[in-house]
Amino acid sequence: MTDSHNSGQHKDREAAAAEVRRMWQPTPSWSQPDPNQTADAEPVEETEEQADALSQDFPGDSWSGPATKPADQPAPWAQPQPSAPTPSWTQPAAESGAASWSQPEEQDDEVEPAATEDAAPAQEAGPNSPVFGGSSFHGSGQDQGAQPQAGQFPPAQPPQAAPAPQPGQGGQPLSPAAQHFFPQGVPGQQAQQPPQNLSYRADELIQALPLPREAPAERGMRSMLKLRPGSSERSERIARATAATAFRRPVTIVVANPKGGSGKTPTTLMLAGALGQARGGGVVAWDNNELRGNMHLRTHDTNSRSTVTDMLQAMPMLTQPDARLGDVAAYLRHQVAGQYDVLTSATTTYAQIEAKDFDQIHRLLSRFYKVLVIDTGNNEGSSNWREAMKAADALVIPIKWKSLSCAAAVQMLEELDNQGPEAQRLIRRAVIAVSNGPGDVNKEVEKQLRPYFDSRAAAVIDIPTDMHVAAEGPLDHNALQPATRRAALELAARVSEQITTALNTPR
Repeated sequence: MTDSHNSGQHKDREAAAAEVRRMWQPTPSWSQPDPNQTADAEPVEETEEQADALSQDFPGDSWSGPATKPADQPAPWAQPQPSAPTPSWTQPAAESGAASWSQPEEQDDEVEPAATEDAAPAQEAGPNSPVFGGSSFHGSGQDQGAQPQAGQFPPAQPPQAAPAPQPGQGGQPLSPAAQHFFPQGVPGQQAQQPPQNLSYRADELIQALPLPREAPAERGMRSMLKLRPGSSERSERIARATAATAFRRPVTIVVANPKGGSGKTPTTLMLAGALGQARGGGVVAWDNNELRGNMHLRTHDTNSRSTVTDMLQAMPMLTQPDARLGDVAAYLRHQVAGQYDVLTSATTTYAQIEAKDFDQIHRLLSRFYKVLVIDTGNNEGSSNWREAMKAADALVIPIKWKSLSCAAAVQMLEELDNQGPEAQRLIRRAVIAVSNGPGDVNKEVEKQLRPYFDSRAAAVIDIPTDMHVAAEGPLDHNALQPATRRAALELAARVSEQITTALNTPR
């Protein structure tokens, strides 16, 4: 294109612009250039520039918004610069991703007829609407060395009141290419989020902490592969956690059945061992037989041969304010396997335990131990037996599926049912522990009486036959079969549940 040709086109554009100004002179908006001043204003400095990569990524983010000028409507204020070898308005529209005032070269031939014909529709657009294509001087044709416009990359400023929304300031969605560089939005174009009301209360912060992960399995193939425990191991963990419930005061568990040989002493020791292992100590098993029980024959003689008689004689010293657990433990037998202590009964006929003796020992043991498991004798009429029932928080009834063992338990329940509301609540919280020896099971008795115990008691726990228990020697908790230890743990969990219910129920 020659200079003469360019000069001719320049004159035609000036004539078309003068005709438009004569017919219609709109009031210029702050966001649009004034067409009346286009010819007289100083020419806009232009330099040859290739649109940067950022403007190509999101073409709709210029100050002027998307172009609304018709294809045949040229920009009359675009003045070619004679000194510039290649002005930016001669670039094809396809090379710029943003809607700019630059127009394609091939539209120059239709400038003169289109300028006068489109003047009347432009008059109806209103004073604030785009007049010549809807574009502004702040397009993508800015100098390459100039700073970015404030609408695209504003500098960091202190928080201020949000200005009125302007074209190109966050109003247009980002293109896929721009979202790759600005996944959170263009800086400065996103409205500031109000600060959230954060709470720093201790209980809320503790609740916000992540829950601890479940420990991997401890046995079997799952343990080797560091997998989560199976359903059986998970239920055992739940039972162990239930047995380790922290009660708000010392509690007393009574194991009672007037029939001798029904399994009171082995049940007491298995229950104390399960609670001791789950809780890590703090459990004592007490043989509350009024005379010559057999717990001293079923436990290991570790460090003491003292009995309840010796403890009663030392009661003035043990009840002093400066008495310690070690002073009391000198009269007890510590069972290492189950992590519990044992207080045996009197072995002489001249040391029968009465109600006042029971009260002294019960207060002393409750001072140093959290859980007391009391094995009772066979005489329901003795005063120490009745005092134990009054102090009981939970009742465990050991039976065998034999006629005499079950009949004695039924008679005891009927007797307690006549003792008042407290005894009746104790029956409803009772747990039946079925521990059969070899050949002790009578299927017909079990068929008839199991529904009865299910209806009267809170739970019925079956303890499998274990030859270590049937041997009638010292009961070592670690020597029990795994199924027996699991049943003892289930018994401890059910008893702990009933104690929790009793402590939380107002009387």
